[in-house]
Amino acid sequence: MLRSLVPRLFAPARSVRLYSTQPAVSAPAAGLSSETVPPPPARGSEGAVALPYRVPRNSNGSVPVYTDIRNGGTRYLVLIRNVQGSVDALAKDLKSSLFPPGSDEAARLKISTTHSRHVTLSGGRWKTHVLRWLASRGF
Repeated sequence: MLRSLVPRLFAPARSVRLYSTQPAVSAPAAGLSSETVPPPPARGSEGAVALPYRVPRNSNGSVPVYTDIRNGGTRYLVLIRNVQGSVDALAKDLKSSLFPPGSDEAARLKISTTHSRHVTLSGGRWKTHVLRWLASRGF
């Protein structure tokens, strides 16, 4: 029995994963493949427009935009969670300015609100578009 424990006692310790405090920054590709979002602008910046809604970042510091794939991969939903203020105003702004009017994407875009705090977009894979749209608005 002692012989079976000897290799375990003198085996090297497992390597420990070390995570840096700052995430690695890489140059985004020319397409929309990168899902990184720039940090929020500094508070009190001049020229900020007061919007009737606010999308606060979660405890990890990311924008609360999530994807949900349903029906065996045939239905792709984009969820914006924990919206503060007027959820209907956010849905209206998304509908009018996420894609150019009259485009194919604008025709397919369907937006609904749930529980007065969440916005659901269906009709396409638009998580990166929504993240960039929110970043351009200062969230």
